[in-house]
Amino acid sequence: MPSLAAVRAANATFKPSYIPVAIFVGGTSGIGQGLAEAFARHTKGNAHIVVIGRNRAAADAILAQFPKPASGTAQTTHEFVQCDVTLMKNVESVTKGLLARIPKINFLVMSPGILAVKGRDETTEGIDKKLAVHYYARWKFIDGLLPALRRANEIGEDAKVLSVMAAGKGGPIDLDDLGLKKTYSVGNAGIAAPTYNDLMVQEYAQRNPGLTFVHSYPGVVNTGLITNSDTPWIKATSSIYKALSYPFSVSYQDSGEYMLHGLLNNNQGFFRVGSRGEDIGLKGYFGSEEALKRLWAHSVEATTVPASSS
Repeated sequence: MPSLAAVRAANATFKPSYIPVAIFVGGTSGIGQGLAEAFARHTKGNAHIVVIGRNRAAADAILAQFPKPASGTAQTTHEFVQCDVTLMKNVESVTKGLLARIPKINFLVMSPGILAVKGRDETTEGIDKKLAVHYYARWKFIDGLLPALRRANEIGEDAKVLSVMAAGKGGPIDLDDLGLKKTYSVGNAGIAAPTYNDLMVQEYAQRNPGLTFVHSYPGVVNTGLITNSDTPWIKATSSIYKALSYPFSVSYQDSGEYMLHGLLNNNQGFFRVGSRGEDIGLKGYFGSEEALKRLWAHSVEATTVPASSS
């Protein structure tokens, strides 16, 4: 696996001839923040960066630390867009708004997370919140922003998507209970989300030749996910977990570098990368042609927002 120094050196060679547009969903904390900060640093701020999340104060603090671009123009804007990604109608509203003013997108990075151990917790749209954050919102963001990604590819620029979840850590899924309405458990959701993400990026890659779709496993990372959990006992034991995991964990800043390397280092097609941004091939892959087709159809149905709600 590549060292952190090698990864940083490789990322530093990213010098596009154009002003890149990068969207970071879940970029207000944790790995998403690390990714956004690494991207801003390596581009020296000369990019249009959009951080999407719920916490405006956190976003403002992050954006304030980005390197200032050489020329302050509309092309080198650093901005925050608020969105609660548990609801598909919110995702649709945000993607429509972005498309209306941003003609091309070079990088779409998605890393929102939620840590809860209670049973199925449905949104008003009938989707479990954990799966909404870890899968359905990501599918919806890609679907909504595809025209801008395709446009970037058409003009000869990078057009890449990264979903930070748990590549290689999934398991077999029940094709007769996609969405886990009948068989939900924390364990089943933990197995399903990584496999759903595998199938999502694979199918999107097959449908969009020329674009790059990556699913990554970041490993154990020091983030605020446990501290911010809505489950009281998890939050209460966060300091113990951090102490025990410290010897084999990495900072969110270092993880951001590794994950950025996994995104920049792959071109055109479907890829899966590990905690150091290294290619893991099909290790721990549980897909099939039938699964690709059935999950795609299910995702279209589950994420479609009724006209009265949009």
